[in-house]
Amino acid sequence: MIGADSEQLGVLVLKRALDLAKESELDLVEIAPTAKPPVCRIMDFSKYKYDQEKKERLEKKSQKITHLKQIRVKPHIDEHDYQVKLKQTISFLNKKDKVKVNLFFRGREMAFKDHGKVILDKFVKDTSEYAQVEKGLNMLGRVMSIVLAPKTAK
Repeated sequence: MIGADSEQLGVLVLKRALDLAKESELDLVEIAPTAKPPVCRIMDFSKYKYDQEKKERLEKKSQKITHLKQIRVKPHIDEHDYQVKLKQTISFLNKKDKVKVNLFFRGREMAFKDHGKVILDKFVKDTSEYAQVEKGLNMLGRVMSIVLAPKTAK
């Protein structure tokens, strides 16, 4: 049995422990039920529960959730459009989000797979300062893609 001021009260009968808790107008809370004998403590349970929830909220707040952002490009992309997509990709990477660059082929563009690979390699080279390749070049149907993850600071 542990008292309200964290003092050891020793092994007590349940009736005596409940009486002590009632005297101090607090709750009797079982802390370690598997211990022999079980350990109980006199405390304000609602305050304890509030503190636990507050701690959980703080931990949840400090966690960073990474999102997977997607950038869509085509094999015959103009230089200005490429620079806009590159700037957008770098902005996502600076926010610690992963970026999946999808290159879509339409119709006869499937004949230019090598041109698509050159564009994605250029993306990797231009973002090498901010990102590392998480998943290499992947071709799925008419979509060629690559996943970039933000570089971790060492």
